[in-house]
Amino acid sequence: MTSASRPLLLGLLSALLASCASAPSVPAAAAVAPVPPRPSAPEPLRLTLVGTNDLHGWVMPSRATLPDGTGVEQGGLATFAGYLAVLRAENPDGVLLLDGGDLFQGTLASNLTEGEVVIGAMNALGYAASALGNHEFDYGPVGPRSVALEGDDPFGALKARIAQARFPVLGVNVTDSGTGAGPAWLGNDGTLLVERRGVRIGILGLATPHTPKVTNPVNVASLRFAPMAPAALAAAQGLRARGADVVVAVAHAGAVCKRLDEPRDASSCDRGDSEIVELLEELPEGTLDAVVAGHTHQPVGHFIRGTPVIETSGRGRAFGLVELFVDPVTRKVLPERTRLEGSIPVCARVDASLGTCEERVLKEAKRLELVPATFRGRAVVADAALEAQLSEALARVEQEQRRPLGVRVPAALTRSYDAESPLGSVLADGLREVTGTDIALLNSGGLRADLPAGELTYGAVYEVLPFDNTLSVVTVSAPELRRLLEAAYGRKGTFQVSGLKVRVEVCGGVSRLASVTLPNGKPLPAGKRFRVAMPDFLARGGGGLEEALKPLPPGSIDLGERQALTLRDALIEHWKARGKPLVAPAPGRILRASGAAGCPAEAAGRP
Repeated sequence: MTSASRPLLLGLLSALLASCASAPSVPAAAAVAPVPPRPSAPEPLRLTLVGTNDLHGWVMPSRATLPDGTGVEQGGLATFAGYLAVLRAENPDGVLLLDGGDLFQGTLASNLTEGEVVIGAMNALGYAASALGNHEFDYGPVGPRSVALEGDDPFGALKARIAQARFPVLGVNVTDSGTGAGPAWLGNDGTLLVERRGVRIGILGLATPHTPKVTNPVNVASLRFAPMAPAALAAAQGLRARGADVVVAVAHAGAVCKRLDEPRDASSCDRGDSEIVELLEELPEGTLDAVVAGHTHQPVGHFIRGTPVIETSGRGRAFGLVELFVDPVTRKVLPERTRLEGSIPVCARVDASLGTCEERVLKEAKRLELVPATFRGRAVVADAALEAQLSEALARVEQEQRRPLGVRVPAALTRSYDAESPLGSVLADGLREVTGTDIALLNSGGLRADLPAGELTYGAVYEVLPFDNTLSVVTVSAPELRRLLEAAYGRKGTFQVSGLKVRVEVCGGVSRLASVTLPNGKPLPAGKRFRVAMPDFLARGGGGLEEALKPLPPGSIDLGERQALTLRDALIEHWKARGKPLVAPAPGRILRASGAAGCPAEAAGRP
């Protein structure tokens, strides 16, 4: 730089500095304006639907003894309360407890009180609603008589339980035949609106249209049980019009699904035995957001056309769970977030390694270590107040259970679902003797326990035959008898029989009646008319007999509706009067053969 240019440069620098000094100052923070945080989307509202079904009076646990002598228990409403406490602590104000119907009939605890002990326990548990099951009608009028005679109120016992309940019993497809409207004594129109977590939930109830066939029809003669789909659609639309964000059905109609491992695959659900599947296939998708089902006593945890459906095997031994997530802005269910579990065992104690108290699982275990149960990481604590509430009723039950009948059982009489059994033969023989008929038939599925060795007690017989079936007699010709037996032995399971010898062949997995003779092997007399005794459940078409019974001439079926004694009590009185030990007859009245030999070609080739 030359000496001449230096003064010029210094002048320029001085001017620049002066210019900066005179400029207004800018705060550093304003130089880079912060970006305001974006508001986070509100969390979905979580609803926890807890479902039970087919309690059948089992307020106490079911007990079993494993092959090694270990006693295990499953179920019991006081223990179930411990599971509910965990769910309610986890999702406060978000739990909705529902039942799929058949609250009564099946235990002494229920029957001695005509369901009072059941409703008392359900009130304590906080049920929101129940479906109207077929066995809700079994008690008939108030008092010991279960069939309504002239002047009796056929709904007397049920009305008393409805008045006691702090929750509604719903049947939107049930109407009074005289008025065409819902029965006034139900106290509702078959629907209910409740609120959880600010979400308005509509609940509708459905009864199986087959109800008159699976209870005493005398008690429901003034009612009509309409097809479910039209009633459900109208009720769901009505609930949404009243402001329901979510619509749930409690239905005494269920499903039979062979596979439970993939909830979104309902292909294993039998259409012929799955009323709830057929219902959802008739309804527009999205009509219902969830279903608590019942009636079939089968574990179900499936999405049927997108709708989550839960059901358990009943007797209070398990519960189902559906968790719905509702968008707080649109008030719509987010189906991709829905979770379900079809059957969660209710256990006070579980095996330490298997984590369950289910008898069918534990009996296969080589070593057992029972420990207190936990659920979702928390201890399951039985409700002490509910246990105390139940204790008085259970004390009465135990007294009745121990009542001796003056009859000895030298060796245990066991049952079998798909084969001739010692218990089945003794009961079938007793039924034939009581009625004085030629033949007796019993469905093996109706025998609910084995008869232990020792002095016979009322409680032991009750556990075997818990339902108040009447003594029915069907009169048939030889060809009609053949068709009846073909229906009985052409399906899964078997029928216990007295007065005949039958041969059943299994061809390609399909059973069929191959031959039938008298007990001595002689053919059936061609011109004879046979009187066949059976429980009224079968005489009404249950157990697959409906198609064989439909063509019979009028007057062929006597349902025994006016008889004073049930099947169970008639057998007891017969055994007491006879005064002999109950001994199983020699086997051989039901012969079963496997393989294609002797089977028709078309049967042998069936899958």
